[in-house]
Amino acid sequence: MKRILIVGAGGQIGSELTVYLRNIYGDTNVVAADVRECKALSETGPFEVLNALDVPAYAAIVSKYRIDAIFNLVALLSATGEKDPNRAWEINIGALINSLEIARRFGCALFTPSSIGAFGPNSPKDGTPQDTIMRPTTVYGVCKVTGELLSDYYHTRFGVDTRSVRFPGIISNVTLPGGGTTDYAVEIYYEAVKNGRFTCPISHDVFMDMIYMPDALKACVELMEADPSRLIHRNSFNIASMSFSPEIIYAAIKEQMPSFTMDYNVDPVKEAIAESWPNRLDDTCAREEWGWKPAWDLKLMTTDMLRIISEKKEKGLI
Repeated sequence: MKRILIVGAGGQIGSELTVYLRNIYGDTNVVAADVRECKALSETGPFEVLNALDVPAYAAIVSKYRIDAIFNLVALLSATGEKDPNRAWEINIGALINSLEIARRFGCALFTPSSIGAFGPNSPKDGTPQDTIMRPTTVYGVCKVTGELLSDYYHTRFGVDTRSVRFPGIISNVTLPGGGTTDYAVEIYYEAVKNGRFTCPISHDVFMDMIYMPDALKACVELMEADPSRLIHRNSFNIASMSFSPEIIYAAIKEQMPSFTMDYNVDPVKEAIAESWPNRLDDTCAREEWGWKPAWDLKLMTTDMLRIISEKKEKGLI
């Protein structure tokens, strides 16, 4: 990768990935694009306002900056998507198709993240294999499976260098979540610091895979820079870091904040989605094919999250 375009740069992943990639490849070589102006990103490097469904505008940006790698991060997330499935399909698949076609036309590599949401209730729950049954029960999951298949098709049919990971729930201390089922695992830290208590929308014993944002960003770069001759799979790799239930993350926080309390008010929509997803993914293929290895576990992440959010509170930022 030399000249990179991040589409959907204003979202949870994109806002941090832009900064991460600019630190590696140089500010001028990483173009951020989003449907709305984002001052924080435009102040440190090139920024374009872009609706990813506008093909001529999308293509013009790729041509203008001579882009060789695209990160397509445009998506409505799981819980949000269930409120308007037609809009979720239009946005998620529309941005994907346009990204694939533009990558084909301009010879770009393309990263489009998948998710644990691509699995469904019939997938093995523990040690979910790289290759297994995938029958998701959300439109978000259907979009992700479609994305994996179309990305593989464009690679085999047109030679497009498509690559992807199936992200677990992503936990960040920078950007607040935006409508995902795993959002509780971010909100719990903020509420612990701000109010000392949290009401959880997921039952106490529901496990889901999670990953800390620094590991998620690292995975993006490592996969895109991996030797293609080693990649047996492309779209999409299981990656795993930690798996826990609400009771386990509560205990990890309480160990460092003994006065912290938590109760439950289960959201039936989020609960049903969470129950349909794996407890723990098997990421052997990612480890063997491109050397994936997470650096963060629950204890390390909890210490870091509480420290940084506490600093924000002291500064009046939250």
